[in-house]
Amino acid sequence: MGDHLFEVDGVHVSRLEDLRLITGAGTYAADWNLPGQLHAHFVRSDRAHAKIVSIDTTAALKYPGVAGIYTGEDAVRAGYVRGVTFLNFKGKNDMEGRIPERPAMAHGRVRFVGEPVALVVADSALAAQDASELIRIDYRDLPVVIDPEAAVRPGTAQLHESVPENTPFEYEAGDKAATEAAFAKAAHVTKLKMESTRVVPNPLEPRACLIAHDPKNESYTVHVCIQGMNMMKRQLSAYTKVPEDKLNVIARDVGGGFGQRSTAYPEYCAVMIAAKATGRPVKWVSSRTEGFLSDTHGRGNIIEGELALDKDGRFLAMRLNWLADMGAYLSPAGPVSHIRNPTTCLTGVYKIPALYGYWRLAVTNTAPIAAYRGAGRPDIAYAIERLVSNAAAELGIDAAELRSRNFIQPEDFPYKTPTGTTYDNADLPGVLAKALELADWKGYTQRLSATEKTGKLRGIGISTVIENTGAGMYPKDEVELEVGKDGVVTLYTVAKSQGQGHETTFAMMAAKVLEIPAERIKVVQNFNDRALIGNHTGGSRSMVGAGTVCHIAAEKLVQHGKSLAAEALGIEPSQVSYGAGEFRGPESGMKITLAELAQKREVKIKGEGTFGTTYPNGCHIAEVEIDPETGVTDIARYMTVDDCGVVVNHAIVEGQMHGAVAQGAGQVFGEHAIYDKESGQLMTATFSDYFMPRAGMLPDIVMAEHATASRINPLGIKGMGESGCTASLGALVNAVIDAVRPLGIHHLDMPLTPAKLWTEISAKRGTARA
Repeated sequence: MGDHLFEVDGVHVSRLEDLRLITGAGTYAADWNLPGQLHAHFVRSDRAHAKIVSIDTTAALKYPGVAGIYTGEDAVRAGYVRGVTFLNFKGKNDMEGRIPERPAMAHGRVRFVGEPVALVVADSALAAQDASELIRIDYRDLPVVIDPEAAVRPGTAQLHESVPENTPFEYEAGDKAATEAAFAKAAHVTKLKMESTRVVPNPLEPRACLIAHDPKNESYTVHVCIQGMNMMKRQLSAYTKVPEDKLNVIARDVGGGFGQRSTAYPEYCAVMIAAKATGRPVKWVSSRTEGFLSDTHGRGNIIEGELALDKDGRFLAMRLNWLADMGAYLSPAGPVSHIRNPTTCLTGVYKIPALYGYWRLAVTNTAPIAAYRGAGRPDIAYAIERLVSNAAAELGIDAAELRSRNFIQPEDFPYKTPTGTTYDNADLPGVLAKALELADWKGYTQRLSATEKTGKLRGIGISTVIENTGAGMYPKDEVELEVGKDGVVTLYTVAKSQGQGHETTFAMMAAKVLEIPAERIKVVQNFNDRALIGNHTGGSRSMVGAGTVCHIAAEKLVQHGKSLAAEALGIEPSQVSYGAGEFRGPESGMKITLAELAQKREVKIKGEGTFGTTYPNGCHIAEVEIDPETGVTDIARYMTVDDCGVVVNHAIVEGQMHGAVAQGAGQVFGEHAIYDKESGQLMTATFSDYFMPRAGMLPDIVMAEHATASRINPLGIKGMGESGCTASLGALVNAVIDAVRPLGIHHLDMPLTPAKLWTEISAKRGTARA
């Protein structure tokens, strides 16, 4: 819809929320305070797997200022032992998911380093922390299993009695017999074993909560960082059995989410226990190391893939053997995001007649894994794009040509895949053609020659992907509009921005219909005085769902306003026209503004809509240079062409793309949550040890669009918040492998650190010299 500058308090900004946020006026979870509040500190397990023999809190309870100490016994007594799961479908051979209990604090046994064991509540945060050091816990160590492949081997120590072979779920998709038949007649088969490494999402804002209990009606007020009010209520209610209408969830600003802030963590439930027991509000703010240890992690997949081709390079079949590490417990969305999203786009952007995938979940003595930006979509895209590029290299076919040869064509849409998914609309050849031109694909050999003269290695990588936006957990999305007496329109939605810019884009959607400045729309994303149905912000779905409903609600407001204006003006509704915030009658001077109408009558309307999954797609091309003497990789060029449907705000789209590509680059070149295999200790639990992407990693990203309108919603919008992650893994790894392939290196697992690359390159060069 275009680029915009807005005026807020006399300052021109590109997003309506920016002035508040960049001047430090934001309100995050740790900023909330209530009179008489206590402060909480968690005692966490310092070992990965052990039986809790005893917990002695005697000395800690005597520490000055301590108001209470709570353990797993309290969690079990309260019944806070099992969170919600979204694993509501059957697996292989009608298998039901084996969902182990997870008390809000460990009871009887600890299963990962960082698991909460006790909660100390005191007059100050420092007093609570000091008292926690007086608690004595006697453990009896048990065998530790960190590696998911080792976890599912027969005879390995079992984490949960209810989860035999450490396998909570198995699933298969596709046609196994047809796939085997296609492989049997293949002229060429390419094989790779790939790992999408475990990473820590690390939103800028650490987790925090402030919870108050009201004994008069047994309700709780929960200040917390969220990705959506309804989703948090639903999960907390399932965990604690407190009815959703007794949970008042409050959040203003949220400093990043990436899926990690969707979860109702057990710590929140433990603080609820303390707030009720003490009769005072209780506040807890996580440290960064606590976040590394106990916030949900992402990715953690080991994928064995095979791609079958005929003599002309046409794809015949693909099969995957997928092992997903779930950590010590199953998070609400972890199993679903590691299975459903990959199976939805199992064919990628290609016509692959036969597909088969087998998924196995594993529990390990590590932090639980959940959705992380892309939630399985980057993993399946990475696997497919690595296989395709590997096949191209083995067959001596240009990587872009092999892709083009196997694309789903524009006339095939809507396209039903072999696994039952229906892609709505795309022009994949058009996206590729534009990307190749943008990247000067044909001129690459000249850039390669120039790099070779410097003694460095250069590679080019391509990734063409498609992904599904989230369908949502609720049957519809609702938005309410209410006109104030000053003419300001308040827009209520249960979607929740964690940096996506809802206050801007949602306002733009309504303002366009109402023909008033977006600055006159106030977006409210958190409230407890009205009930709206709707989905949280996640899975790149908010503009598709809630954003479209903003448009629908605004149209309804205009029609409703015409009826009210007709009554006020003494004419028929059919005689009323509307434009620029004003209702007009047929005679000169017969008019009434939105503000004037609201001064006479309540002007309020609710819009709703149900919109399914859209399929944004794109092509990313990367070039890298590697110094063989150090293994250091520089991203020399990065180009994107994406189809995210009709664009509402180009600046926000570009910002989302930059951030997502940076996170993809972080995973490719360094991010990795590393556990010691013997002790289960997290070796990367601080920013000193854990690699984070930095601004200097990326060159200026050259972006272009090739939009096709979605057929799923009336505005043609597709999601795009995760597409940068989805495409960048394959593009960057393919570029690195292209650079080192002349040395005989055909595959390397992420992260592609300088040490790893230097070791592999040196080994190959040494062999060559020998």
